[in-house]
Amino acid sequence: MSQLNDRDKALMSITVTMTLLTRGYRAKADKAVAPLGLSSAMAWPLVLIGRHPQGIRPGNLSEELGIEGPSLVRSLNQLVDAGLVRREEDQIDKRAKILHLTDDGKAISVRIEDVLIELRATLFDGVAEADIDACLRTFETLQKRLGVNAIPLFLNGDGR
Repeated sequence: MSQLNDRDKALMSITVTMTLLTRGYRAKADKAVAPLGLSSAMAWPLVLIGRHPQGIRPGNLSEELGIEGPSLVRSLNQLVDAGLVRREEDQIDKRAKILHLTDDGKAISVRIEDVLIELRATLFDGVAEADIDACLRTFETLQKRLGVNAIPLFLNGDGR
């Protein structure tokens, strides 16, 4: 490996840390929502569907979750069987399905979101708003350069 300058070292540290933080956050979040009685395989799809009030297609949901579509099918079937999610025909494309939360699914999704809000508040306690804004700007640049749409998909609610 060639000699790294200070910027190269800092960038390497950032990229390695992003991966570790993703895993660490997911583990903390899974542990935080476990008392609600849902496995992470069911909780994450449920909460992400809830972030799309007008519904989301299964393919878009699998992208947001970072998993392959076939890996999501079992969890979706369990959520449908549990009465938490319903599949509806897409009015724009009759071949496609749109996922929506049932009233019971909405209630659990709200509880999960409340737990996650509390977790994020704890994790980011003492972090200045300016630092959060700088982080979001940096992530936005990286998302564009990597062709990843993580933030816009759930903030604008358009899961189609």
